[in-house]
Parts: sequence; structure tokens; C-alpha cells
Amino acid sequence: MLGRLIRHLLLPDWWRRRRLHAAALQRIRAAVAEAESGRGGELRVAIEASLELAALLRGTSARARALEVFASLEVWDTEENNGVLLYVLLADRDVEIVVDRGIARRVAQAEWEAICQDMEALFRAGRHEEALLAGVRQIGALLAVIYPVGGEAANQLPDSPVLLR
Repeated sequence: MLGRLIRHLLLPDWWRRRRLHAAALQRIRAAVAEAESGRGGELRVAIEASLELAALLRGTSARARALEVFASLEVWDTEENNGVLLYVLLADRDVEIVVDRGIARRVAQAEWEAICQDMEALFRAGRHEEALLAGVRQIGALLAVIYPVGGEAANQLPDSPVLLR
């Protein structure tokens, strides 16, 4: 607990900006647009450097925070309940994927967990942009199976990654 508290409180925002600069974020945005292209699934990427002190003291897990972000970004509010949140908590090198019920019943949880594990390995190796791009592409591959290309689907969620705190 103490180690996690220190990691979160001492992680400066410039650390995140150095690893995920504007050009990297633009490439991630383009990968999200490509993953959704002509498909019904909606993908949102949220990156959080660290949690606030109150959340740490409550023992908020990355999963619990991802569920909060899923709700606050309204990823659930798509016409076909087909939203996917890719949430990254940099201080913990933790990746969580939260999916709406339209996708949850079509893809096994083990597939989402495998993507998270692949990404976490890349984060541990210091390959942050590569981790995010790989995760977006893997999610896009799952969306392609569920929603084969069939015309232009309306883009209901922003493609740009959101940077939290």
C-alpha cells in the first residue's frame, strides 16, 4: 500500500507527457479511427497518470476506476450498447478494458484479459506508445469479427485519447 501511495503521489505529469507526447497521441487517435472504420463498435481510450490521494486512501483499484471512467465518459451511451473503454493507469502499469453489454455477450472476458496482459508487458518494458497501439489494434480485430465492415457506421464517441489527471 505504501509503495503504491508513493508511486501515485510522486509521478509527475511531465513523465506521462514525455512518454505519450502529442505525436504519439495523434497516432493513437488514428489507430482508434481505423479500428472503428466501417464497424459498429465504439472504442474510447483513457490514460490516467495516477490516482488522487482520496482514491488511494479508499483503496480504489484500477478496475474500479475504469468503471467510473466508463460511466463519466458515457462509453455506455451508444445506440447499440457497443462501447469499449481501454483504460490505462500509468502509475500501476495496469490496463483495464470495460465493455458494454452489447459486446460483453459476444466476446469472452478471457480475450479482453489477454489484451490487457499483452499491453501490461509492453508497459513494463517501457514501450508505452507501442502498448497502446497494440491494444487498440487487438480490440479493432475483435470488433472486426463482431461487426464486419458494412458501410459507414456513425462515430458516436471521440477517437482522441482522453488524458485524465
